[in-house]
Amino acid sequence: MSTSNGTGQSSPSAPNSANATTIKPTDLRGILKYVPRFQGQIFVIAIEGSIVADDNFSNLLVDLAVLRSLGIKIVLVHGISHQIKELSVARKIAISNSDGTGVTDPATLDLAIRASSRVSHAVVEGLTQNALKCATTNAVRALPLGIIKGVDQQLTGKVERIDKDFLTELIDRQVVPVVAPIAFGPDGRSLRVNSDLLAAELAEALQATKIVYLTPAPGLEIDGEIRREIAVDALRRLLHEQPERIGPSVQSKAVHAIKAIETGTPRVHILDGRIFDGLLNEIFSNEGVGSLVYGNDYAQIRKARKSDVRMIYNLTRAAVRRDELIFRSQQALEKNIDQFFVFEIDENIIACVTLYFYPDKPQMAEVGSLYVMPFYHNRGIGRKMVDYACMVAKERGATTVIALSTQSFGFFSNVLGFEEATKDILPEARLKLYEESGRNAKVLLKRVG
Repeated sequence: MSTSNGTGQSSPSAPNSANATTIKPTDLRGILKYVPRFQGQIFVIAIEGSIVADDNFSNLLVDLAVLRSLGIKIVLVHGISHQIKELSVARKIAISNSDGTGVTDPATLDLAIRASSRVSHAVVEGLTQNALKCATTNAVRALPLGIIKGVDQQLTGKVERIDKDFLTELIDRQVVPVVAPIAFGPDGRSLRVNSDLLAAELAEALQATKIVYLTPAPGLEIDGEIRREIAVDALRRLLHEQPERIGPSVQSKAVHAIKAIETGTPRVHILDGRIFDGLLNEIFSNEGVGSLVYGNDYAQIRKARKSDVRMIYNLTRAAVRRDELIFRSQQALEKNIDQFFVFEIDENIIACVTLYFYPDKPQMAEVGSLYVMPFYHNRGIGRKMVDYACMVAKERGATTVIALSTQSFGFFSNVLGFEEATKDILPEARLKLYEESGRNAKVLLKRVG
């Protein structure tokens, strides 16, 4: 992201680099900040079978206990693909499909039931060791998938109904439902279902706030790189037009993330379940460690409120120390809060900008105090903030927008289309402040009307 502000620009930062605003999951104060937002909400946690078999699984269970202790309701779904493959090799039984997306013949279903029992027991045992009440359930009803493109899918199922009342009662009694990827047909017989799909179906039925897919992959891989966040509309277009750009190991997660968001789940996280403290980092920090697929309400620019003053002050003070922004006390910020717009991600402010109108020159407005958290550099947020401010300025009758910059004039001129001008264009009062500051900032101008 090209990050800039009205008086300067901070340098890009790598996604995992430390900065003053990073919230450490082990920092109780950092975690407690999120408690009012998440308390009482339902998170569907989907754990692949390979993660259950990983050494970090015991740490994940501790993380789940932390979530429960903070009043977050958990529904746990697990996969079994890894275990089915192991059983297939150990017993020398060929399988027709391992992940529940293809044909499930009787031999494969038999191994799936055995694998599911084994994994469910490991999950229940681990939750019990962490003093959590839990229960395996038969809450998923399914129908045979049938014949697809001329091929009988045999014992592969599609979810027909989730017993919401049953699961809700368990949750209300502080019990963690453990849902296996084995569902039950109208005749009570078992059918194999895909766990990624199952997580999406559960989230829809229970009106969950999040799905967290814990996988052996570091996140959503697009063009060989991990995309830290992506809007559902962009992901949908990508899957429709160029699915080969998405890493094969996470294509199923991408498909079901879209389904989940389309049916009411606002956010879907995809992250590496082998990372120590990864789950807490993903949930309790702005940056996270994986990928986030979000609906249209995830990222937005809005007018700042008085309740944002402290966050804006904390957000910008590093830039003030680097002489990129002029210092403003919290009292000064509150006094001028009506000039601020903020960029919000997952209800966290990660960028701000001001827009000021001159009473003696109503057709001129000034953009300033533009700052974007370093983690979000090189993602176009700085440009969005300035473009939005220019749009608002035009709507309010301005024909010219100016910006003053000591360090980021290249960003304004090369990226945003501003042109260098002389200080003589400044209104009289602003020119006086300019001269008194001694900053010798470049004056940049853009026509918007």
